[in-house]
Amino acid sequence: MPLITESIGLLAATCTTMAFVPQAIKVIRTRNTAGLSLSMYVCFTIGVSLWLVYGCLLGDTAIIVANAITIVFAAIILALKLLYS
Repeated sequence: MPLITESIGLLAATCTTMAFVPQAIKVIRTRNTAGLSLSMYVCFTIGVSLWLVYGCLLGDTAIIVANAITIVFAAIILALKLLYS
């Protein structure tokens, strides 16, 4: 059962993390952040950071990997939003 649980967690982590790739690529390529909410990305980046800490405290691979990758994408988008606003 733990293998099934870990597999589901890793699959969910992959799906939710990969959801940010198109947005990050679009923002990086176009430098257009006009349609993005600054407050949402600040809140989201803080939340993902806290999930990463939580995953580290639990030693949960799926939570750690997903949030470590997601925070990179979210931070890039947030930085570009701040830079181009």
